[in-house]
Amino acid sequence: MMEKWLEWSKRIQSIAQAGIAFSKDVYDIERFEELRKISLEIMAEHTEVEMEKLTELFANETGYQTPKVDVRAVIFQDNKILMVRENYDQHWALPGGFCDIGISPSENVVKEVKEESGYEVVSKRILALLDSYKHPHPPQAYHYYKIFILCEIIGGKADIGVETNDIGFFAKDELPPLSQNRNTETQMDLLFQFLEDPLKETIFD
Repeated sequence: MMEKWLEWSKRIQSIAQAGIAFSKDVYDIERFEELRKISLEIMAEHTEVEMEKLTELFANETGYQTPKVDVRAVIFQDNKILMVRENYDQHWALPGGFCDIGISPSENVVKEVKEESGYEVVSKRILALLDSYKHPHPPQAYHYYKIFILCEIIGGKADIGVETNDIGFFAKDELPPLSQNRNTETQMDLLFQFLEDPLKETIFD
């Protein structure tokens, strides 16, 4: 599903990052830094992201590169699912975001829901753990594992956050324009299967 140029660029970036971290020879490090620069040039050539921004994205990346973890809350109410509209692209997504170091996935998703929607929730169980490579997301700089966690509202009220500007519950056949980087139509279809069958087993990959 991933564009070949993006796959090659990510592989070069990963090899370069590991090489910079573990090489002892100054000349080898220079070669790996050049490889990293080439990977960024490939991304810049095929996306609308400027070189400065791409460099910034990878500036803090050190050591062996691994997938990033993204948690998303799945909250059903009256046969509808909670979504928030992102400032980033003015499209809709399940509340969530990157996992922060030091807190667990369940703690992360509770925090993200509160920050993005105003609701207080408890996490109940993992519905799906999906590899972004295996789903039709737009080309992205990183490789993501996406954890979809069933949550239950226990308090709070609808309130937009710093990164969101609207909140709503939507039926399966009335979904708004989706923020494809965050969730796709096929993933939403999959999640609504858990509404129809609460005993459905966790999905992975």
